[in-house]
Amino acid sequence: MKKFLLIFILLPLCHFSIFAQQDTPNILFLIADDWSFPHAGVYGDQVVQTPTFDRLAKEGALFTNAYTASPSCSPSRASILLGRYPHQNEDGGNLWSEFPAQYPSYVSILEEAGYFTGSTRKGWGPGDFKVRGMNHNPAGKNFDDFKSFLAAKPKNQPFTFWFGSTDPHRTYETNTGIRTGMYLEDVKVPGFFPDNDCVRNDILDYYFEVERFDRESGHLIKMLEEAGMLDNTIIVMTSDNGMPFPRAKANLYDYGTRMPLVIRWPEKIKAGTVINDFVNFVDFAPSFVEAAGLHQESMSGQSLWPLLAGEKQDRDQVFLERERHANVRKGDLSYPMRAIRDHRYLYIRNMMPERNPAGDSTVHQSVGQYGDVDNSITKYLIMNMEGKAVAGQPDYFKLAFEKRPEEELYDIINDPYQLNNLANDKSLSEVKSQMRSKLQNWMTETGDLRAKEPRSLYWDNVRYTPEYQLTNYDFKKRLLEYLIMPPFGKDAKNGIPCLE
Repeated sequence: MKKFLLIFILLPLCHFSIFAQQDTPNILFLIADDWSFPHAGVYGDQVVQTPTFDRLAKEGALFTNAYTASPSCSPSRASILLGRYPHQNEDGGNLWSEFPAQYPSYVSILEEAGYFTGSTRKGWGPGDFKVRGMNHNPAGKNFDDFKSFLAAKPKNQPFTFWFGSTDPHRTYETNTGIRTGMYLEDVKVPGFFPDNDCVRNDILDYYFEVERFDRESGHLIKMLEEAGMLDNTIIVMTSDNGMPFPRAKANLYDYGTRMPLVIRWPEKIKAGTVINDFVNFVDFAPSFVEAAGLHQESMSGQSLWPLLAGEKQDRDQVFLERERHANVRKGDLSYPMRAIRDHRYLYIRNMMPERNPAGDSTVHQSVGQYGDVDNSITKYLIMNMEGKAVAGQPDYFKLAFEKRPEEELYDIINDPYQLNNLANDKSLSEVKSQMRSKLQNWMTETGDLRAKEPRSLYWDNVRYTPEYQLTNYDFKKRLLEYLIMPPFGKDAKNGIPCLE
């Protein structure tokens, strides 16, 4: 009996001795809100300064083809946490949804295994996680900041921490970019925007917030260095979806889905590694779980560690999707899309092409017209171009706000901004057929409701859980501010009229 009691007492001590050695790595996940590839110095952007991101790329791995599972906050973040495609997360495939807590997240798995978990600012969301019985955000227990989290963490206990910045999400303070020394003439304007000073200034204000996210992320990394925990921490720095501009965020084009991504972990990643294979955000959760020596059957993603070790994986394409982004259609209807992207082509299926991808112009005026596009001077400028297409230039209004055909096909190499739909090009009929088939097979294999029922109303009918709505007063106030922009630059004497 005495021997039995001795063993019983020693078992917990053995459990805690694991933490004393801490063989398992910490995880620091740094996620921006609405930041697109290629807006980082290491990707060749000549304007925005991202020394933290660039440093992590130099000391770890830089990814050139990383894609969010969905270009919308809640479904993107759910896929990161759960390692499952948005359509597999049921109502979690929508923005403003209920978190699908019936599936284990990497945070809950690690927490159960003894990890100390935490998050600050924007974790999973926007949406409702409490209705499913969760007592803290799925990204981790809430802390004021990383410093207070580290102070609360028990010694030698591994941790996972989620730093969810709200940069560069709108709204922006006009002229913040130009006041910090950026220049309008240096901006490279994407081909789906009109190239003028007002759009360039809008992009500079976006860059200002990208730089702030980079700077704050650097502060967290410095804390790890000072605590002697840097090299035993997996550091991931990325974004949830694309920039808050027309034809970017909430769209399956590259500026909505292609993400900046670096990962640093000296134990598994050689400094200066560059990965050109396709990576989807569903790959994060199984990678983190595997790094902790654990396994989870419910995840659809592939662990990244074999890829980073030089092993060949099936990463020649990536699959993308979108359901309801905001409630901007009569009846709160979704705009369902599925897509496949490889190194040469992007193929998109618009499941209900009779609906408008940007939202209805006569519904929910509290968020403005075409509410699936964030309000901005760039948006209003393009809205003002309706019926004013100029020969030799793209029809910016049509690209951003008009209905789209059921199928879209783009040649990425010759058309990097995805302006020219080649779905009806007979010379590419075989390419379109092959990509359509691959997309359909993936949908079937992953249990997508739309594989058998493309016009399913499931995501139309699930609960919408708004916490905040832009008031009509706020919308009109911002619109009036855009009529005459504040002066550009320190020496400017007059405002620049951006709207007629």
